[in-house]
Amino acid sequence: MAIITLTTDFGTDDSYVAEMKGVILSINPEVTIVDICHTINPQNIAQAAYILSTTNHRFPRGTIHIVVVDPGVGTERQAVLLINEHGYFLGPDNGVLSYVVEEAGEGIEAFAITNPSFWLSPLSDTFHGRDIFAPVAAHLSLGAPPHELGDLIPSLTTFVLPRPQIGEDRMLIGKVIHIDHFGNLITDIRRSDLPKGRLFIEVCGHIIDNLSTSYEEGEEFMAIIGSSEQLEVSVQKGSAARYLGARIGDEVKVGVTRTSPKGGFR
Repeated sequence: MAIITLTTDFGTDDSYVAEMKGVILSINPEVTIVDICHTINPQNIAQAAYILSTTNHRFPRGTIHIVVVDPGVGTERQAVLLINEHGYFLGPDNGVLSYVVEEAGEGIEAFAITNPSFWLSPLSDTFHGRDIFAPVAAHLSLGAPPHELGDLIPSLTTFVLPRPQIGEDRMLIGKVIHIDHFGNLITDIRRSDLPKGRLFIEVCGHIIDNLSTSYEEGEEFMAIIGSSEQLEVSVQKGSAARYLGARIGDEVKVGVTRTSPKGGFR
């Protein structure tokens, strides 16, 4: 049974998501549709790219993923299909597939979606999610060959993915790349990036002593390796983002606490 996922910035107060689902089901009534997220901040391409990267590999191989965060809809930006070993990815060529491209390495194919026989007609200049991506996904779920959608293209638009760096003081410097529903600050620092030893974490002028292993175990203000294997900063039963006034892009530093000859820490 085919699976199609949806990730958009459309919200749930309007009909846009339902219209996309209606188009898909009109073409393939047997398909399973899964909502990944519809509360991406409006026009936030980087957020959509990150959310897609944390979820797509959890689905069966061959899943079709639609991601529509498309401030350039109606312009000359291309609608594209990316194929890798995990599945199919449909979206605007604006960087929203950046993480998927990096994770796949060389093992991808990309097509420009240019064949209007797979689109709805008339085509809206403002709603390609409904009129291009939804019907194309439905036709793919029924076995339409990707090469019939349009021509192979050599590359896709991507942005430089955030990665931590080593500062002049030898501390690991990362950034907040996502703030989740609970107000946890998710960083670009992965477990594998962390130095060995007892750590301290500095964010927004606050120092956290070492990592916690659960949200209950730590002090009120804590750092933890979350489910995505990335360093998170959290507040017990509260919002770290609100408590710290933190924003996307804020620096997070990690260092190793060294024991002094007198037995203290520095």
